[in-house]
Amino acid sequence: MENITYEWVRSRRKTIAIQVREDGSVIVRTPYSVSRKQAEQFLKERQDWILKSRQTIKEARERKTVITEEMRKEGIQKAREIFPERVEYYAKKMGISYGRITIREQKTRWGSCSSKGNLNFNWKLTLMPPDILDYVVVHELAHRREMNHSRAFWKIVEQMLPDYKERRKRLRERQEMI
Repeated sequence: MENITYEWVRSRRKTIAIQVREDGSVIVRTPYSVSRKQAEQFLKERQDWILKSRQTIKEARERKTVITEEMRKEGIQKAREIFPERVEYYAKKMGISYGRITIREQKTRWGSCSSKGNLNFNWKLTLMPPDILDYVVVHELAHRREMNHSRAFWKIVEQMLPDYKERRKRLRERQEMI
């Protein structure tokens, strides 16, 4: 067995879990009742999975687009032009009103919608194909009717974009590259 260094986090949880972080470090989370020996046995049993996960993360990092400051500035400028146009287009088609549009640079979100109707979009969407950008716009506008991800919410999205599941899948695949 390869010697895997790890961080051990004990809590009131009921199960043992392993997390491989983006930097390749490993966290083992266990209930208080689990001994170090049991935690290490769990790690040993899942060594192949840990090594495979580290390799997958490494490959994803190598494929990731390196964003220069110039790309960032151009992307933000492009986003300031594209989003108001796309939001207005889809809002009219959907019969939905909205508040302010803000361009941001979030690490984990492509967009969001506040209860006041303000929309936030990640400028990095401008690095995606237009149909994926439109999916995020429609998704956020749908929250103006349903502030959740219920069946009713997805029906609204599907009415506008019958192929939304494919677009969503492609967004998830591409987010690892940006």
